[in-house]
Amino acid sequence: MTTLTQPLRDEHKELFPSVDQIRQAAERIGDAPVAEIRRGVEEVYDFLAHHLKPHAEAEEAALYPVVQNVLGSPDVTKTMSRDHVEVGRYIEELAALKKDIGGATLTAEQVKSLRRVLYGVYALVKVHFAKEEEVYLPILDQRLTPESAQEMFEAMEDAAHKAKHAAHV
Repeated sequence: MTTLTQPLRDEHKELFPSVDQIRQAAERIGDAPVAEIRRGVEEVYDFLAHHLKPHAEAEEAALYPVVQNVLGSPDVTKTMSRDHVEVGRYIEELAALKKDIGGATLTAEQVKSLRRVLYGVYALVKVHFAKEEEVYLPILDQRLTPESAQEMFEAMEDAAHKAKHAAHV
């Protein structure tokens, strides 16, 4: 059965393999050659900065206002927005860490920091998606009209496009 929020569920499903790559990159830290670790960190950073962050900005611009309206309070999405802030902090920290991956080996501190950031952002994103899918989307499926859902998705697509363009400028 297709739901009104199926486009967002489908988008999440498309993002899941990249989210899982965050965990896989973390698992390689300390075991794989530095060149492989560097590639994995670069791929994770690219996903976070150029795909996930625009997705989050689209949620802030178009999804969360609808959730707030449907649930009758501007406060109902504050915890989700806080997740987005924390993901942004992880992106910044990962950017700094990846600049220092250069030698033939990683220091113990680099290993700890990379693992902490990668596992942290992985867990945060995984739980964030679960909260949206298990809490917000069923509510929206019950309360939105097909027209209002379509408007929301068009606004999300427009916001994501703008965010991706801004990220590459």
